[in-house]
Amino acid sequence: MGKATPIPKIRLGINIDHVATLRNARGDALPDPIRAAQLAAEAGADNITAHLREDRRHIRDHDIARLLSEVDCPLNMEMAATKEMTEIATKAIPPATCLVPERREEVTTEGGLDVVGQRDVLAPVVAALSGAGTKISLFIDADPSQIEAAAGLSVPAIEIHTGAWCHAADEGRQDKAETEWNAIVEGAAYAHSLGLEVHAGHGLNYVTAEKISSIPEIVELNIGHFVVGEAVFVGLGESVRRIRAAMDRGRALADAGRGDRIA
Repeated sequence: MGKATPIPKIRLGINIDHVATLRNARGDALPDPIRAAQLAAEAGADNITAHLREDRRHIRDHDIARLLSEVDCPLNMEMAATKEMTEIATKAIPPATCLVPERREEVTTEGGLDVVGQRDVLAPVVAALSGAGTKISLFIDADPSQIEAAAGLSVPAIEIHTGAWCHAADEGRQDKAETEWNAIVEGAAYAHSLGLEVHAGHGLNYVTAEKISSIPEIVELNIGHFVVGEAVFVGLGESVRRIRAAMDRGRALADAGRGDRIA
């Protein structure tokens, strides 16, 4: 029997939204989220994620333009499936776009897209983005029906919402955490079997990022709030390096203990 092919290194996307939140709190130009993106790239990020919301509460239009022109790292633009955002994205053409649910009154994204119920809304947006040449992912819960609906829209990738699992784990609710964890594991495997590339994100920290990196079907994590918060204490470059190291440990353990490999 030949030697098994190692599981590919998991990619790290750093979300810089909350650097912009801090900047906007004073209405000044600093701290500059573009500098944060540059530092994150230097410290090991594989891409930069930024959510251009309808209310522009953190990332703003000029940030997207600067991220595309001044940062030597691919941009993953999170956006709602609206006419305004579709027009912006098809003109800017970021390397990747992630469609996410959005409500004005929410503090942060609270769950995944309802792809099943919103197919007619999402389909023309997906078509427009695909035609512009940006790689599309849908931010969804690890629910088989939502995964099937995403595959039905012919997007190349999904991002599994990990918030419920992370919050249960952080609060010590073991039964809930185990249930959510199993759903993520099964959802990632199912999505992969349907030909979808699998990403994950929301609420991840050093511990949960390390654990979820052991799921071989997941090829990318997107992490923001925790890394920016840790930067207050250890610096942004160091917080990125530490989350990168945690992910690499999780991947190494998975690789060492797995007999079969993702094709």
